[in-house]
Amino acid sequence: MLVKTFGSAVYGIQAITITVEVNIAAGTKYFIVGLPDVAIKESYFRIDSALKNCNFRMPRQQVVVNMAPADIKKEGSSYDLTIATAVLAASGQLDAEELDKYIIMGELSLDGSLQPIKGALPIAIQARKDGFKGFILPKQNAREAAIVNDLEVYGVESIKEVVGFFNGDIKLEPVIVNTREEFYDSLCNYDSDFSEVRGQENIKRALEIAAAGGHNVILIGPPGAGKTMLARRLPSILPPLSLYEALETTKIHSVAGKLAAADALVTIRPFRSPHHTISDVALVGGGSNPAPGEISLAHNGVLFLDELPEFKRSALEVMRQPLEERRVTISRAKFTVDYPSSFMLVASMNPCPCGYYNHPEKECICPPGMVQKYLSKISGPLLDRIDLHVEVTPVNFNELSSDRLAEKSENIRERVIKAREIQIERFGNRPDLHANAQMSPQMVRDLCKIDAAGQTLLKKAMEKLGLSARAYDRILKVARTIADLSASEDIKLEHLAEAIHFRSLDREGWAG
Repeated sequence: MLVKTFGSAVYGIQAITITVEVNIAAGTKYFIVGLPDVAIKESYFRIDSALKNCNFRMPRQQVVVNMAPADIKKEGSSYDLTIATAVLAASGQLDAEELDKYIIMGELSLDGSLQPIKGALPIAIQARKDGFKGFILPKQNAREAAIVNDLEVYGVESIKEVVGFFNGDIKLEPVIVNTREEFYDSLCNYDSDFSEVRGQENIKRALEIAAAGGHNVILIGPPGAGKTMLARRLPSILPPLSLYEALETTKIHSVAGKLAAADALVTIRPFRSPHHTISDVALVGGGSNPAPGEISLAHNGVLFLDELPEFKRSALEVMRQPLEERRVTISRAKFTVDYPSSFMLVASMNPCPCGYYNHPEKECICPPGMVQKYLSKISGPLLDRIDLHVEVTPVNFNELSSDRLAEKSENIRERVIKAREIQIERFGNRPDLHANAQMSPQMVRDLCKIDAAGQTLLKKAMEKLGLSARAYDRILKVARTIADLSASEDIKLEHLAEAIHFRSLDREGWAG
């Protein structure tokens, strides 16, 4: 008897429906074809044990399993339930009448219980697109898939429930998630707040500018000055995720298997902070079975690289293209996958190996030339993509012990949202542009015009401070953002002066 069931394969953040055909005929062997990987070939042993332990039987005849389309490589253990259901239907232990209306996915344990799968959300989106009535999957993934409306999602704990459902012995209740309610209930629900930070007003101002214009930022200062603490609070002042951004972010985390069973939707902007020993592949994505890297997991959020010079140079250099294109393409001999990676880069570093260069109280003990050597670990092209260079100084005792509450993230976020609204209106005819940081050089010339006094100030600043040519466009972009925060149509002298202040690393002799 020939029976068809349906599963799904995830490539990048998109899914493709896979048809699993099982035919039982005279013979004794078990064959599985259609470019399965080792995990799928091993499924025979998991299925055999699971069926026996749930009082079902594995046919002792020739069983041929075909996974179509046969020219696409199938990977992972999530097809166990798809194949087991088809085997039971082909051997007459399960009613096959409704099988073609459902996508069925899940990894089987030897006792017949189900383990969670990766990519439940993209699979559910594709199932609805292909006109399936429902999606049967492990209970741990049910809430994640249930945010897709017009699709019945059934979370099951074992293969017994699946058999009982198709045979009409038990009734499964679909998992229902109110997507909009889930989205708005936990929107901007951050654990940390800028009001907890004592002093550091100039650094808070720099991060507000970075958030308003989507600018990349580097924080330079001695150990214990508060660089990491400030960076961790940056997502709390970014504009809230839109529902579209939340869905896109959730898809990436779903594919990577990073969603907890209680989560249905990623509702706050991601903050990823990889260790400096990270490999190139772990940072940008890839591997033999391509998976999203840290830059994609930080999509629509913040990627924080603490102690930037300690990262491998090769790992930092592979980030250059994704920083410009806001997506990463992973190519293999037989296929190519794209992962979105539109993130804000926030980096921190000590000014020198000992950490106390330019410290107001402690003396730097590094030998001559060591400061410049330490800074040169970061390449010019990467530094070129960072708009704001911020010097962080230690907080004095009076500020630390003060009872005065600082400004809340909520108030800063309101100003950031207003500035972003001005930018969205400015780029109205370019839906791919959302913030000033994304402007091309030609757009900088058109939209960041300054008067004669501004030109004179910028010329003097470049000459006196020894600013490099690459700083010119960056200063104009940041000045445009500062003007937007002030709701000013024109870039004024004070906006330009503040933008020049945030180009520390371009000054000749800064590390000399």
